[in-house]
Formats: sequence, C-alpha cells, structure tokens
Amino acid sequence: MSSQNTTVAQGRCLPFTKMQGLGNDFMVVNAIEQPFDYPSATIQRWADRHFGIGFDQLLVVEPAQQDSVDFRYRIFNADGSEVQQCGNGARCFARFVVDKGLTEKKEITVETASGIIVLYVEDSGWVRVNMGTPNFAPQSLPFVAGTQAERYLLDVDAESVEIGAVSMGNPHAVLLVEDIAKAPVDNLGKTLESHNAFPERVNVGFAEKIDNSHIRLRVYERGAAETLACGTGACAAMVVLRLWQLVDDRVTVTLPGGDLTIEWNGDVDSPVWMTGPAITVFEGEIEV
Repeated sequence: MSSQNTTVAQGRCLPFTKMQGLGNDFMVVNAIEQPFDYPSATIQRWADRHFGIGFDQLLVVEPAQQDSVDFRYRIFNADGSEVQQCGNGARCFARFVVDKGLTEKKEITVETASGIIVLYVEDSGWVRVNMGTPNFAPQSLPFVAGTQAERYLLDVDAESVEIGAVSMGNPHAVLLVEDIAKAPVDNLGKTLESHNAFPERVNVGFAEKIDNSHIRLRVYERGAAETLACGTGACAAMVVLRLWQLVDDRVTVTLPGGDLTIEWNGDVDSPVWMTGPAITVFEGEIEV
C-alpha cells in the first residue's frame, strides 16, 4: 500500500482501516499530515453498506490543537453529521494510533468536540477509557425541561414516558424496561430521537436491570438508528440507573454486540470509566 500522504495528495484514493467494538463498526482515517475535508454526501456514500464501505461512524485522527494533548478525535455519523463523542469509537481510536505507530504511549490524551478524554491501552489489548464526568444539567444535552431532575415525564403519542437524561459528551435519554427483547426500540426510539424536547436530537437507551451489577441495553443512536453497541449509551444507562440507586458502582452492560464494563461511584464530580475490546477488521483504500 502506498503512503496515505501520497495517495491523498494525488487525489486518487484514501487509505482507511475498518474497525469494530462489540459490532459497532467504524471507518478510521489518518489525517495527521493533511486536512480532512469531505462533504456529508461523500461520508454518506462511504457509509452505505451496499455501495460503500459500510459503517456506523467515521473516525478521523488529527493533530492536537491544544498543548499537552496527543491527538484530536473527530466523529461523523453515517448520515454525515459530525458529533461530539463515541465511546466504542474512542477505544478503536486508541488501538489505531498504537497499532499504526503514531504513538508509543499506552496512556493517550485526546481532544474531542466535547472535551478531553484519556485512553489506556491495556496489556490484554482491551482499552479503558476515562469518559469524563456525566452532566445532568438539561442545557448540556440540550434538553427542554423546566428544572433539573433525576426523572422526567415526556408526552409521546398520547402517553407519558419516564426517562433519565444525561450528557456523556453527547445527549442521552434512558428508559427502564422490563424486557429488553420486547422494548419498542425502533418506533419509540425514533420518536424520542427527534422529540421536540431535544432540539439537537438525542440517543435513546432502553435498559433492563438483571441485578445490581448487570444490565442489558439496546440503543437507538442519533443519526444511525439501532446499533449493535454504543459506548456512551452504556455509560449513560449505567449512570442513570446508578443515580436512581438501582445498580452498584461497577456494572456489566450487555449490548447486542457484547459486554462492556462501566464504573461510576455516583459522585457527579467523578469520571465514568468504560473498558472493552477494539478490533481491526481489515485495511483498504477508497477512491475519492
């Protein structure tokens, strides 16, 4: 494979790496040596699973814009919209920069649109991520609510739905359900994603408590519909249920794509920790 700098400069093709974290899949691009500037229509074309590469999100590795930070991390949904944060993507980002020799560090500091995060590549190959502190202030999502509360009632299709709301660098609404297999993820998830109470849309998590240390979760992601896994969604579900005193400080979150370990002690000033796998699927080049 010729170098990325050469192929991009000639305008012929763009090298990329396909990665996945619990089935949440990504196209990862090294943009350290040249700017990444492609329109949303191009990203949508790459995301198409029949005519393109196919992915849930596109991850872009860029030079840091701040001192004492190693990289800048940008995320684009399959619809071409740029978003603030992606937990599964953060783990893949860490493995990518290590595997590609872009850093020799095992503790990597990364700037995102929502702030600084720290990634730890463990000897096992799994990645532990400091996801920052949860923000329950409605304006942080943003979420149109009179005052901050642990629980909110939203009117949806002539009925009231109880949710918790939190920002994990991106907006999340969390619902507690009795049976995750029967949860109306497609219909209710789509309705809540674009509910007028969320002017910038929202990710919607459907959580089933198994016991104090285990929950099952399905997530309807903003701009991507239901995915096999959502790292920030797993963090959001855990912290909402922890806020409601339904789970312990360390919880296994089982998503359709597999398990993540989420830790949070219930202190709003303490960070949320996420640990899980990140796998390279294949390398390729695409014409641009």
